Amino acid sequence: MSENKSVQREQMMLYEPLPRVITKMAVPSIIGFLITAVYNLADTFFVSGLGESATAAVSVNASLDQIIMMAGSMLAVGAASYVSRLLGARNKQKADQVLSTAFFLAFAFGLVVSVLGTAFMGPMVRVLGATDTCERYAVEYATYVLMVAPFMATTFVMNQCLRAEGSPMRSMFGMGFGGILNCFLDPIFIFNLEMGVAGASLATAISKMASFAILIFPYATRRSVLRLSHRCIHFERDILVQTITVGSSSMFRSGLAVVSAIVLNNIAGNISDAVLAGIGVSNKIMMFPFGFVLGFGTGFQPVAGFNWGARRYDRVRKSYQFSAWTAIIGSAVMGLLLALFAQPLIGLFAQSDHAAEMREIGALCIRLQCLALPVHGWVAVVNMLCAGLGRAKGALLLSTSRQGTCFLPIVYPMAWLWGANGVAAVQAVADLLSLFLALPLIVRLLREIDEAGRVQRDGASDFVQ
Repeated sequence: MSENKSVQREQMMLYEPLPRVITKMAVPSIIGFLITAVYNLADTFFVSGLGESATAAVSVNASLDQIIMMAGSMLAVGAASYVSRLLGARNKQKADQVLSTAFFLAFAFGLVVSVLGTAFMGPMVRVLGATDTCERYAVEYATYVLMVAPFMATTFVMNQCLRAEGSPMRSMFGMGFGGILNCFLDPIFIFNLEMGVAGASLATAISKMASFAILIFPYATRRSVLRLSHRCIHFERDILVQTITVGSSSMFRSGLAVVSAIVLNNIAGNISDAVLAGIGVSNKIMMFPFGFVLGFGTGFQPVAGFNWGARRYDRVRKSYQFSAWTAIIGSAVMGLLLALFAQPLIGLFAQSDHAAEMREIGALCIRLQCLALPVHGWVAVVNMLCAGLGRAKGALLLSTSRQGTCFLPIVYPMAWLWGANGVAAVQAVADLLSLFLALPLIVRLLREIDEAGRVQRDGASDFVQ
């Protein structure tokens, strides 16, 4: 069965029209990201009925999710990139080893986070940005999430590698089912069982475990192209180097996202819980257009990587051109629509009369990020091209720009100069600045792709002569 799937995947990647292939790979990923955004926002929506402090606590714990994601996504992105190139080069045995090694390393990391986070719960949420008024809620929310941290970390690996082997529908279903389940469980645990913020945490934990069970099923029943087994664990140098160097861009991105979120939470919290909640809610709303961008890029990355491994350089370039224009135009349309409805969207999470400040800051944050959304979409495609081709330095540079090198140097000056408005604007400004890092990088990459194609054509010509 797996051999037939491998042949079908090769035929699809190398010969089907690229818009169709990329769309086929991207749509399930987009749906998966959107459903994930829904259940991340679901906690905030239902908890918002408990007050601004409870809403702020959920926003603070978004950084905890990023910490769990950090090594899990590093191993997932690095493994998926290497797996795509190995399958393109028809080296399935090595691909099995990459998947298994990344899976068990991710579980170990998640276990470390679970143990340390539980042992130092109070200090942890304070560092994440919890204020005196929302600390109790933040501890309640972190409790159950930490229990499932090892399974959350491994879910990222299985999710990415299923996409890399050409099974995006399974990936989408695994992530999507957990998201839908969370939306149903939230009101039951929060209100019907009167568990409050702890109920939102428990609903999230159960949903994460459901996603884990669904994603591991094809591996456990041998219905996947790749094999997942402890017998396939190989700590070989090339596996570790390829996985960690390429995936390090994702790890640093997640790590810097944690740092930037902590900094932003502390700055916003010093102003008021309303500003902290408004920035947190607006960032979660922006996960919807970001989900489209990331999902599309995730569909594009294995196509570029597979064709690079198969030496189809013409398809690598064409896949980038299609993806870049689609991301720019699609982001512009989404940004316009979201900016028009920013005020009523924020109003869903701030319905009381005294929440005017939260509504104002949240709407401003959304509109400014929408202005920069086309730039963010294009930079994301360039980032995925770097990752797909195994260009670790370029992927690292762009992955860390949005919430790192272009964000951290400006957040304090903007907050000092413009207060709450500066805090609302900082992410949009960072997105625009990342453009200046991506431009020289894509010029160099396209030259490299064209040169590889020229050398290949010249070699074929010499062989014919």
